[in-house]
Amino acid sequence: MLVTAGATACSVAPAADDESAASQVPAAALEVMEQPEYANGRWQITATDIDTGEVLIDLDGDRMAEPGSFVKTYSAGAAWLTWGPDHTLTTPVKRVGEVVDGVLQGNLVLVGKGDLTMGGRTKPDGTVDFTDLDHNDANPLPGATLTPEDPLTGLNELAAQVKGSGIDAVSGEVVIDDRLFAGELAGEPITPIIVNQNLLDLQITPGEVGEPAMVELTPAVKPWRVVSDIRTVAAGEQAEVTNPTSAGDGEIVISGTIAAGSEPQVKVLVLEDPATFARTAFIEALERAGVSVSGDPTAVNSTTMLAPQGDIAGLPSVAELESLPLAQEATYVMKISYNRGAQTFICLLAVETGKDDCSTGMSEAGRIWKDAGLDITGAALIDGSGLAGNYITAENAARIQTIMAERPDAGRWRDTLPILGVDGSLSTVQVDSPAAGKVFAKTGTLAGGDSFNGRLRLATKTLGGVMETASGRNVAFTIIMNQGFADGIEGVFTANDDVGAVAAAIQQSY
Repeated sequence: MLVTAGATACSVAPAADDESAASQVPAAALEVMEQPEYANGRWQITATDIDTGEVLIDLDGDRMAEPGSFVKTYSAGAAWLTWGPDHTLTTPVKRVGEVVDGVLQGNLVLVGKGDLTMGGRTKPDGTVDFTDLDHNDANPLPGATLTPEDPLTGLNELAAQVKGSGIDAVSGEVVIDDRLFAGELAGEPITPIIVNQNLLDLQITPGEVGEPAMVELTPAVKPWRVVSDIRTVAAGEQAEVTNPTSAGDGEIVISGTIAAGSEPQVKVLVLEDPATFARTAFIEALERAGVSVSGDPTAVNSTTMLAPQGDIAGLPSVAELESLPLAQEATYVMKISYNRGAQTFICLLAVETGKDDCSTGMSEAGRIWKDAGLDITGAALIDGSGLAGNYITAENAARIQTIMAERPDAGRWRDTLPILGVDGSLSTVQVDSPAAGKVFAKTGTLAGGDSFNGRLRLATKTLGGVMETASGRNVAFTIIMNQGFADGIEGVFTANDDVGAVAAAIQQSY
């Protein structure tokens, strides 16, 4: 069934011979879809009763569209189907050589295994911590905040274990073995060693009017240091902070203005060489634990001296860090839409087949979903995070949720998704609606500029997952809006609200 969303009309009444195939889109949803900002766009909606298989809504559900970060349900779901929600990874520290009188006569090797949080996001109850607007999105979107946990927790734990094993000093080198896999996403490295999501956080706090702002670097690891030219301006004045850049030799440059009395702002710098950063951070952790290291703590990490990976795996372990269960790692990826984390799942799937090239993980994800009963021709994917160039049909996305809902761990999968009006990327959407807390869904966004008109183009705004409707139905659904327009960045948040309003209308109408 074809639906055209226009500024004045959007007809969704089924043709006479299709009346039994789909119900009409609720009037409250149509009101949202017919707004002027979507006049030149296209809406696609699929909603299916999970228990009976009845198709409730089918609006262009078999047509391909870009879904943005909704693609993470495909990558995280493939990992879930492969290993299950309780699967963990173990990051070991190996010794090369013997320990004589407390001195390791050789090298200490930390082997990266793809742990997404390395203990730096673990709450006291053992679950993952996240903020509704995470630091991964701090540069493009305003309002990101940091969790209170120490991002170096895992390295500190490993260092303490090294000390406890009887090593007081390392005569050789400290090396990060990051050879498990290699990949990139949007020009940023995807590696098996991940400390603080391989970001440096800069938290900017305003001072008095006319005074410099305070900039705190987290984690504080040598040789990284901040050179700031951020001034505090009067409340109400135009204020903008630039994204930080690396000037070389560990110098981070940031400038701009921040309004007096405003909340602290977070900006991030993506690490170009995560292994070297992790090496320095680990050496500093070892020194805090009372283990001295002879090597240069800020030297570039090199694996050229290491034996083949299989030989390293057979060496004695002097420390081990167990990751959070996959259910928690997936929660972090899904709730805050962590791009590099989703792509790491794809890399780990490649490793499962004996490959170290992350690009091979996409075909493995396809095989996994096909074996699970998905018609994978309903999707054309190039990465696990949802960048531009991925395409799915709305009905294919809804089918994924149906497959997951039929599993015995369906509730745990559902809980990884943002909850309407409660948390993650849906925390502020439809908070006062009766649908709040009843819709569990992954968002997706792709936005770009329209220089011709001086406006923002919303290439994609997607929402898909499961809901418990007002009448008690369990429904899998997907809502995709392609090609909307807005005056500025606030239009992204408005569109997020709008697809949430459409979902709420469906939840209340069925």
